[in-house]
Amino acid sequence: MVFIFTVTYSQEDMVVVDNTVFRNSQRPPAAFQHDKHNKDAGIEYCDECHHVYENGKKLEDESSEDKRCSECHKLKSSGSMLRLIKAFHTKCKGCHLKNKQGPIMCGECHNNIK
Repeated sequence: MVFIFTVTYSQEDMVVVDNTVFRNSQRPPAAFQHDKHNKDAGIEYCDECHHVYENGKKLEDESSEDKRCSECHKLKSSGSMLRLIKAFHTKCKGCHLKNKQGPIMCGECHNNIK
């Protein structure tokens, strides 16, 4: 699941995640309804997904919701920073697996919605 947000759509209105940073995407962008997801998952605080790390430690009560994931996570890994696609899948799929709820198979997120 990809979490890159565009300026033209608010997070509340998002239906698919912007995947334009990937030049040769093999799958369509992940379907994602931000507010519905957070309500269904019981997520109250933005920093649960939109994290900020400093010196390898997550900063509590700090949120990166005003940034694109690709501002920190690049297409290729660098040091301890996960590469972008791995960061998306680790955060989203990892949470779904941990909570035994939500999609985990590729086609469950990456589908051709209109």
